[in-house]
Amino acid sequence: MIRRPAIAYWPRVTSTEKWKRLNSSTRQWFSSTAGIVAHKPYFITTPIFYPNSDPHIGHLYSTVIADILARYALIKKPSRPVVFVTGTDEHGSKIQKAAHDQGMSGREQEFCDKISGRFRVLASKANLSHTRFIRTTEADHAIAVSHLWRELNRRGYIYKGTHSGWYSISDECFYTASQVKSAKDDRSSEPRMASNFVSKETGNTVEWSEEENYKFRLGEFRERLLERYTTDVESIVPEEQLNLIRGDLANPENVNDISISRPSTRLRWGIPVPDDPQHVIYVWLDALASYLTAVGYSWQGGVQEGITRGWPPDIQVIGKDILRFHTVYFPAFLLALDLPLPKTVLSHAHWTMKQMKMSKSVGNVADPFGVMDKYETDVVRYYLARVGGRFQYDNDWSEDQLAKHFQELFSLIGNQLSRAFSPKVVDRLSQNERYVSIRPEVFAAADAYLSKSMRSSVVQTIATDSEEITALPEIPGAGAHAALKELAPKFELFMARLEIAEALEEVVRCLRISNREFTNVAPWSSATPISSASRLLSYTRETLRICGILLQPFIPTKAKELLDALGVPAGKRTLRDATLGLGESPESENRPVIPIRLFRVDSRQ
Repeated sequence: MIRRPAIAYWPRVTSTEKWKRLNSSTRQWFSSTAGIVAHKPYFITTPIFYPNSDPHIGHLYSTVIADILARYALIKKPSRPVVFVTGTDEHGSKIQKAAHDQGMSGREQEFCDKISGRFRVLASKANLSHTRFIRTTEADHAIAVSHLWRELNRRGYIYKGTHSGWYSISDECFYTASQVKSAKDDRSSEPRMASNFVSKETGNTVEWSEEENYKFRLGEFRERLLERYTTDVESIVPEEQLNLIRGDLANPENVNDISISRPSTRLRWGIPVPDDPQHVIYVWLDALASYLTAVGYSWQGGVQEGITRGWPPDIQVIGKDILRFHTVYFPAFLLALDLPLPKTVLSHAHWTMKQMKMSKSVGNVADPFGVMDKYETDVVRYYLARVGGRFQYDNDWSEDQLAKHFQELFSLIGNQLSRAFSPKVVDRLSQNERYVSIRPEVFAAADAYLSKSMRSSVVQTIATDSEEITALPEIPGAGAHAALKELAPKFELFMARLEIAEALEEVVRCLRISNREFTNVAPWSSATPISSASRLLSYTRETLRICGILLQPFIPTKAKELLDALGVPAGKRTLRDATLGLGESPESENRPVIPIRLFRVDSRQ
């Protein structure tokens, strides 16, 4: 038997101390592949979803969060390719049962083709930037899974035995006695023949099952996984989920060898075990391998080829109900294969309906297609990120709240664009020429004024409370100036921490300041000096430009329309361009702002 893979995990070398923690073989591997790693594409994945019924808001949420991070990676480093994978998990007893219930027993592939197509439509409707939509019924995936199985077997990590435990068809996995409880109370169960028990983690029904199958030596990797999650605090986000897995791994009784096959007499819809057609490969081993398939596994050129294709994932976005599969089972498989582990698993909470988890089986789901048709896709994306971007908490779906967030977007961006560059304002300033040039001297003068020590306390007030902007009527745009100087660095910091809601909040805060300043200064009024009105409009345009750049990952269509209207060149829409004063350029200096209607007014109806 081949034991102890040389590469313990994908190293996050952020300090000398962490580097010293790595064993010598890992340090040698990292050093030898450093040049390849430097050119690795950014790789992000969503869960691959069961196509046993139409997608719901929870599926949209996972994919939108991943898309936001993928698009952010592009504006942060445009020269780095992005590999973004989503798809459908089409094998297993759940699919077999769903097809049977639809009168399609024996026609599982036809059933999957139909429902998987709906997930493709969802991806398109949500404007995802994915580079591959993978299906586990595809030929290249079956080849990859068979290769993975043979490698695990060759290395001595697979053996045949009898497995007994509580099996959940909904979760497609076995649970130990300590992981289930009575459906009527919280008492832990003892193994018995019964069907009134549920998983503690998911709440789904389990039943006692005993069968001969192939097993994987999961227990051999417990200590190394625990060490990884102890030393790398960014390996699982949020922290609550990291602590959950640490606690789970700390108890040896929680990490037993796991079943990785089912008898074909019980499950026929799946990939056969190589050289043993009497067994079908366990659906989670099959499904988790899809992340490898997506980047060309089994890599004839070895792990170096995998790295050039994107492996390992930079971020894997999952729901908290599948945390154990992605942070215990999958990394154990990878360790056994000497493959580097995903850098970060982002385990988000759930969207609920009336405080209950959305479930297709219960029927309390929100239709993602309907709400995107009614409110526009970008409005729904914005709501999911604004409310659901704090991943440790469940959020209750509310169409009333969705409507309020539409109004927020309409007011802060659409209405401000219309007001700022309305004929009444622009005509007054430029004698009917549809442009207002952004002058660097405006920002330089404000910088000099606001940096005076005697004004430091006032500037702080302006930056944190836009109501106070009226205290300095002689410098229109002062509040926007102070907020915009800090915006991109704060935004980048929050995104690095995967605090998406907080990053979005910083953008919203700047837009609110700009809106209130616009109202207070009233550049359309003849009582406002032309110089004050012109200066304010420079700041308004700069606010919309910078915020438009930063909003591209969240509302890509509307952000593009906004930046197009402002005349921002396509090559100047990166994170680096989201700096105060960079809006001035020879090609855009005298370009007119194109009046557009950014949002459908009837979206609220």
